[in-house]
Amino acid sequence: MDAATPHATETPAPLRLGFSPCPNDCFVFDALVHGRVATPLRFEVELDDVEALNQRARAGTLDVAKVSWHAVGHLARDWWMLRAGGALGHGVGPLVVARSPLDGLRGRRVAVPGGTTTAKLLLRLFAPEGVEEVELRYDRIMPAVAAGEVDAGLIIHESRFTYAEHGLVALADLGAWWEERTGGLLPLGGIAVRRALGLDVAREVARAVAASVDAAFADPAASEPYVAAHAQEMRPEVRRAHIELYVNAWSHDVGADGEAAVRRLLGEAHAIGLIPPVPADLFVPAAGAAPAP
Repeated sequence: MDAATPHATETPAPLRLGFSPCPNDCFVFDALVHGRVATPLRFEVELDDVEALNQRARAGTLDVAKVSWHAVGHLARDWWMLRAGGALGHGVGPLVVARSPLDGLRGRRVAVPGGTTTAKLLLRLFAPEGVEEVELRYDRIMPAVAAGEVDAGLIIHESRFTYAEHGLVALADLGAWWEERTGGLLPLGGIAVRRALGLDVAREVARAVAASVDAAFADPAASEPYVAAHAQEMRPEVRRAHIELYVNAWSHDVGADGEAAVRRLLGEAHAIGLIPPVPADLFVPAAGAAPAP
């Protein structure tokens, strides 16, 4: 499809687009949000926490959403996933942190950033028994650990760069554990589009998001004001490190290795009863391909 003349059905109303205020998502979507991607689609943007986005997607109050791969297990029958715009790679996993070294996690109260986050799924695989999970918004976890409200915390996003400033130590890197165990990439989150919008619209959303990623890489400075506006107190060097870690070659396209990693993760989640099986047509079918029955 020619990027200048996208072949898609224009929607009668703006699509409700939800993503997080984290630097990587703002970097990915900046060009699309600010009209630097040619598309007949219109978007109404809503920023929210990753677990809130997971739940809003499940409730059907968004049309396009950044969601955790764990949550995709509950969404895939009603949503397709895009091949661009997601977060996966090497060295991107959540960390388990505490005030001081602990002798294992059995019997410990561990704060987790939401019930359908990929971080929680990894913790279940890493420590399948004996952990008392306490669900907190991701930015509340480090303060809760530092205050002794929980024994340990499972941190995501920019927290992996700043936990030492809170007087915390890392107990485990669940991403490194996953990579060593599987030999593959770690998928964290991806962009989902509602199947009910139809295949033409879904393909145009996929094209537009991919074009936004390309624009971000072509001119990284263009997104800096949008990233900074939503990064709150995050220092510029932390914002840059965040983007460099979570937006990479697999954000252009998950590729064969990324898709294999996604299916491995979802397969293991299904095996331990956390999610139902996912359909074969997990990703938006390419032009010329029909969706699976």
